[in-house]
Amino acid sequence: MNTYKVPELRIHAILPESVANGPGKRTVIWVQGCSLGCAGCFNPQTHSFHQGTRVNPLELAQEILSQQTSIEGITLTGGEPLFQIEALESLLSTLRANSSLSVILLTGFEWDEIFRLQGDRLFPYVDVIISGRFIKEKRLAQSFIGSANKEFHFLTTRYSLSDFQDVPVCEITISPEGNTFITGIDPLAW
Repeated sequence: MNTYKVPELRIHAILPESVANGPGKRTVIWVQGCSLGCAGCFNPQTHSFHQGTRVNPLELAQEILSQQTSIEGITLTGGEPLFQIEALESLLSTLRANSSLSVILLTGFEWDEIFRLQGDRLFPYVDVIISGRFIKEKRLAQSFIGSANKEFHFLTTRYSLSDFQDVPVCEITISPEGNTFITGIDPLAW
């Protein structure tokens, strides 16, 4: 008997509800691990491949599905999501089969690199991909993109560029313990 073991997803953090990570209220998942080395990256704490928490993507999908009435979708960022394609495919295919939640994926890879990595395996489950490395000298920090070279790829008709125009640049969350967390695009980095 063959049993398929679902690959674990290495996560840096999850924010159950955010308004600064795409249109509408979204669950944001920061994956752990990135070796692209973009100078000025807003999330350098997500780079190590040896940190983060390992989660079963099917269990994470069930957790997200239990909250689907209070969110419009999920946003995947990092770290670099495309370093974990197989685990993301398990997560996203489960979400797509059981909900109408939208999916936005941010990647530092260029469009042609996504195909070489077989990232197109995720296309049936993703509404929008925002691709391209962050380039500090082209910092833009508006309409949900960090630098002017970033490209939007609309894989479904769910969103258009105008849907991203009113996304807040950032949001600040203060935990009950008093920890401050800034998400979105870093408004202070110039």
